[in-house]
Amino acid sequence: MVCNFSRKCHDRILWGMHMGAGFETSPCRPQDLGKFEIKERDGVARLGRLFTNHGILETPMLLPVVNPNIRTIEPREMWDEFGVQALITNSYVIWKHEKLRIPALETGVHELLDFPGIIVTDSGTFQSYVYGDIDVGVEEIVAFQRDIGVDIGTMLDVFGRPDQSIEELREAVSKTVERASLSLDEAGPNLLLNGPIQGGIYDFLRSESAEKMGSVSGKHRGFTVHPIGGIVPIMERHRYLDLAKIIIAVRETIPANRPIHLFGCGHPMLFPMSIALGVDIFDSAAYALFARDGRLLTPDGTVRIENLKEWPFASRTLNGISPSEVREMENTERTNLLARYNLEITQAELARCREAVRSGKIWALVEQRSHSSPELREAFLFLKDRLIQNNDISSSVIIRSSSPIRSGSEHWTPDSSSRPHLLHANTLIRERWTPPLKNWKGESMIEPNILLIKSGRSPWRDSVKSDIIHALSKNPNQIPIIQTPNGLLPFDLEDWAPLCHIHAFDSIWSSIPSPSDESLRDLGLNPSSLSILESTGEATDREVRNQIHEWLEHSQISAKCSVFLGANRESTADWLEGMSVDRSSTGRIRNVFLADGRHVLSPRLKDGGISLTNEGAKDLHSLGVGTPRLVLQDDAIPFVRDGRNVIHGFIERVDESIVPGLACLIVDSNGDLVAHGVSRCTSNEILKFTKGIAIRTRGGIKIHDSE
Repeated sequence: MVCNFSRKCHDRILWGMHMGAGFETSPCRPQDLGKFEIKERDGVARLGRLFTNHGILETPMLLPVVNPNIRTIEPREMWDEFGVQALITNSYVIWKHEKLRIPALETGVHELLDFPGIIVTDSGTFQSYVYGDIDVGVEEIVAFQRDIGVDIGTMLDVFGRPDQSIEELREAVSKTVERASLSLDEAGPNLLLNGPIQGGIYDFLRSESAEKMGSVSGKHRGFTVHPIGGIVPIMERHRYLDLAKIIIAVRETIPANRPIHLFGCGHPMLFPMSIALGVDIFDSAAYALFARDGRLLTPDGTVRIENLKEWPFASRTLNGISPSEVREMENTERTNLLARYNLEITQAELARCREAVRSGKIWALVEQRSHSSPELREAFLFLKDRLIQNNDISSSVIIRSSSPIRSGSEHWTPDSSSRPHLLHANTLIRERWTPPLKNWKGESMIEPNILLIKSGRSPWRDSVKSDIIHALSKNPNQIPIIQTPNGLLPFDLEDWAPLCHIHAFDSIWSSIPSPSDESLRDLGLNPSSLSILESTGEATDREVRNQIHEWLEHSQISAKCSVFLGANRESTADWLEGMSVDRSSTGRIRNVFLADGRHVLSPRLKDGGISLTNEGAKDLHSLGVGTPRLVLQDDAIPFVRDGRNVIHGFIERVDESIVPGLACLIVDSNGDLVAHGVSRCTSNEILKFTKGIAIRTRGGIKIHDSE
């Protein structure tokens, strides 16, 4: 159908983007078909690439729903003018109507829709929910999707409604699983298949469904994508808390290398939360359905045009046209124009989410968007409480997937305490940091006192270091601990970004409650021996000051080895005995040398982290101090020794203690050191993914160097 709105309006939406022309439409390599890789991430939010027969689907992505009978926006226009890379249509509708079925079988679905990109199809399950039973078989609809050249099809699952009983929903899950292997076998080698997750509002049923569907295998492969089905009625009732629980249940259970598709979700208001919880693909006809009803989609909700005098958001589509002019348009013309606006705004919000992932700020965006509605705020507060209560690496995939170290500042809000990367940082402090074994005089500290720093702003090395040195000169058996809005921070980790760059209003520092006894015990400290750092202005003897300064620096490097390298503090303290350093122009340590002159470590001035050298990696490997290890397959060893990155699919096993963004050692099956690098994934992801970079190698160890 040709769009019948005015040429004047049409010209206004030609943005000059023409993004579709830049998308690759040729088939991927046969060995890559159906594989998914992560390019960038922020926790479980990820920018990924899914390989198909019509190019690479880049996620997170919206698949606009195209009704093959009623095309509000032509698919070709979506490709050429809106940069739509992939769309979804309904294979059951095509199958049911002869005028569509015959040409689809003759020339393929891409020709039928005149769309060169990736085409995903639904199977008719939603029609069964809306209209009752449908007259197509389980294998029949899969075979039809295969025969018309669909890129990603969908099996005929059993829809689970939120108002159904547990028994009814359990039966829906069971029947869906029963149909799974038959559907996969029928798909053949080229049709990728969606394996929907059902279970209604019960997260335990969603987990059960995800576990079973994630483990099903066919003759050629398992499911490529796992849509979460049965959520449209949940969203229609604004039950966003239930939606959040469902997404978490699926993400924590489904194989990490499978994208999650949120069936029927296309409102931009829900994108940030869903992406932050691990959703990769969306689809919806909302851009067209809302337009027909005179409604505009926005990141903050829905707006009717009835009484608008101005547009609430800038839009190329509506530029130069007033709301009153749009209201005066003929119905079809108005619908077509508003649908283009809705599609534009939807894509813009997804772009905003992708950029938030790149910059490590997806959770901050979730916080902002949570104020869009009471129901969305309720869902966010649940997530906030859940993350804080489950604040440990093992119990939350959201926390353990977040890199705990990143450059830049942390803009503080009342919601900031639930940001996964901050929770991960606090967890690492509790689990890996231990107090120094000896004070600056070289005496053992069995039960050191706590020197609490309640005042001063970062950088603390400038604001309070002289006072700390004076206090330690009076009482050497003290451990300086900084009280921050994010929790307790040992002074020897005082430059750890973003913990050290908290951008907050001044009063937040004075309103921090005193630390609990439990929080102090978590650090291995005795709450009964606490004193508050005071600024006296008194001078400290130069020789004593230098001794304490050296001790603080040694303590800092030792602490960073413990927290960032997973190394035992006692062993690394001995290893670093007699170390020397060189400094930046501002006096900060740039490089660490052992007593024998070898360069082993480089503290990073940008984020407060620490980088190993080859010499440092060899020492930590020989000492066996606990740094996480990855065992490499033999075929990849020569390449990694030469400094090439470690690629998924060439890994035998990995320590569970590996952390995204932190260092690890790379060894062969005999335990010999091959290289060292920085992990991009959790241990589970490293083993599940078969494409993409697992470890960014920072240095390969030549055979003669390891001897």
